[in-house]
Amino acid sequence: MTDTAFWHPFAAMGAVRDAEFVITRGEDVWLWDDAGRRYLDATASLWNVNVGHGRAEITEAVTRQMRELATYQTFGDVTNRPARELTRRLAELAPVPGAKIFLVNGGGDAIDTAAKIAREYWARSGAPERTVLISREHAYHGTYGFGTSLAGMPPNRLAGPFVPDVVQVAYDDPTALEVELERLGPERVAAFFVEPVIGAGGVLPPPPGYIERVREICAQHGVLFVADSVICGFGRLGDWFGVDRFGIEPDLITFAKGVTSGYLPLGGVVAHERVAAPFWEAGAPPFRHGATYSGHPTACAAALANLDVMEHEGLLKRAGELEGSMYAALRTLGDHPLVSEVRGGTGVLGALEIDPERRAADAALPAKVAAAARERGVLIRPMISALAVSPPLTLTDEHLDLLTDAVRGALDAVA
Repeated sequence: MTDTAFWHPFAAMGAVRDAEFVITRGEDVWLWDDAGRRYLDATASLWNVNVGHGRAEITEAVTRQMRELATYQTFGDVTNRPARELTRRLAELAPVPGAKIFLVNGGGDAIDTAAKIAREYWARSGAPERTVLISREHAYHGTYGFGTSLAGMPPNRLAGPFVPDVVQVAYDDPTALEVELERLGPERVAAFFVEPVIGAGGVLPPPPGYIERVREICAQHGVLFVADSVICGFGRLGDWFGVDRFGIEPDLITFAKGVTSGYLPLGGVVAHERVAAPFWEAGAPPFRHGATYSGHPTACAAALANLDVMEHEGLLKRAGELEGSMYAALRTLGDHPLVSEVRGGTGVLGALEIDPERRAADAALPAKVAAAARERGVLIRPMISALAVSPPLTLTDEHLDLLTDAVRGALDAVA
């Protein structure tokens, strides 16, 4: 293969430049490469192709919309029918009262938007000193300005200096949040960012009661609770916004990925009516933030069709069934000498942690196992210390058998 001009994200280009893996087609849980080989997509691309590949319903909805109105901006008073319909529908599904929806292009945009809303909310509420943003160790909040600063994954914190007034706390201990609030003074803190299940940082489900307790702590101190549901929403945790199962009411929710199942780029922020109020009241100045493609009509049409598929095929219910069976399947790999821990059981995502002693001797072990699994016809995602699995919600038990057989074979080959 000749040298590529495509600079891949998160890639060591010296190795990739003449060795690209070219995917040409997708159907349901399957992908094909340019040599005609078929693979089980056990990653749903990047946690997001929740309804599976090749859905004609979404393609047709996008085609119809592009023939009518492919694109137009939504600044000021301008809107379009798909954007109005999608935001109405999302507001009805959201677990917060009087929800308002700010649409953006993807998850990184959503995080930066939520951070700016949080700080501006306090400025408009007479507390401009509330600027500090708190996130958790191992957290992934995208790679934009605020997201890089909020990152709890040290390798991702590059190209500093970072956005000021951003700190991290332990990912699994509510007391750590209380201690940090006491140290900072809660009157300085704008928001706490929480992934319901930490995704790219290792697939770390929350300890029992953790989400509920940190929500209470935020409420006690007037700190905005931001649920980063970019990975966890739209069925990945068996509900619409990734926090419904915990019975909490966030102040802000970021979403992307599964809202279109990745068929077109789209993301957004759900704002509680209380948070939206100072922006929506008569005479309020504009919130000077947004993107050319906010409320993009074709992307919104894709999202609407995707929501239809999820509802008509009962994929939220299917996700609830799949989370247990997939976790059980992954646990059968826990006895392998390369595996030190199996994580999962909260949503349709899981991880195999690679033994730390073995990884200390060879940091590339996760990538090597993923490559060996690919050779066996299954795509899994290598992370810093683990292997992640997050298939489309259309996965079957038969597919689970193929997945575990291929991964065990890959572990054996590398070991």
